[in-house]
Amino acid sequence: MIAFCGNICTECPAFIVTMKKDDSGRKKIAELWQKLYNPNIKSEDINCDGCLSESGRFFNYCKTCEIRKCGMEKELKNCAYCDDYICEKLSKFYELESKGKRILDEIREKK
Repeated sequence: MIAFCGNICTECPAFIVTMKKDDSGRKKIAELWQKLYNPNIKSEDINCDGCLSESGRFFNYCKTCEIRKCGMEKELKNCAYCDDYICEKLSKFYELESKGKRILDEIREKK
């Protein structure tokens, strides 16, 4: 399951602990992400069925993610299929996390 940004949902810690229903894992991830990203992340925030899910649970950031919102509106599999690839939203995201870019670049090469 490849997110719009190119991250692999099934490798995401939030997705993994959600699928396992692992409350102690949620707590550990929340503690780590509090240090790295945001002191307001709570263990109950660590629930996600993957960003491609239309009606599932999403990590709080994913609910407001502009990349996800755009991909959903354009009805894309992921951003590799977008005519505007690489847009400003993705460029900013890739300044922080570039793994997804490599994945989307590979998809674009194969399509």
